[in-house]
Amino acid sequence: MRLLSLLRHAKSSWDDPVQRDFDRPLNARGRRAAVRMGQYLRDEGLHFDAVIASPAVRVLETLEGVEEGLGRSLGATHDRRIYMASAASLLDLVQGAHDVPHLLLVGHNPGLEDLVLLLTPDDASPLRAAVAEKYPTAALATLAFAVDSLAAVREGQGHLTRFTRPRDLDPSLGPDAREEAR
Repeated sequence: MRLLSLLRHAKSSWDDPVQRDFDRPLNARGRRAAVRMGQYLRDEGLHFDAVIASPAVRVLETLEGVEEGLGRSLGATHDRRIYMASAASLLDLVQGAHDVPHLLLVGHNPGLEDLVLLLTPDDASPLRAAVAEKYPTAALATLAFAVDSLAAVREGQGHLTRFTRPRDLDPSLGPDAREEAR
């Protein structure tokens, strides 16, 4: 059995006048959501054998918040290939992790959402339906695979065991009315 968890970066700020999307930081709600997700990881006793993350500023700041809430470092390695990667590119990274029992990827949409949908069967699962509806910022998905190595992970083989959004843990971290209208 192998596990793959996918964490989308927390809510970023569009008010910051950065020149590159890559350099966009988190906003205040995003920082709170990252810390809350770290507390959730701690409370659930989740541990990862390897963490691979995008080096984008909003991902680095998300990891800082998660680690604050978790109370320990995740020891992430950074791989620029995750930044704005397609599901196919992310699957290549997952398969390259071979013997990692539980891998956490921290990155961006639409790649993470598309990867969950690619790796799980199109069934009536409520968790999969929630992912298909929207994979919001700072959400965490976990998939289980009945394989001996992540190299053997294939389309449609995953079982989605967890999809947790910040608003599930704290309603104040959900979208506000202005965002709902978008």
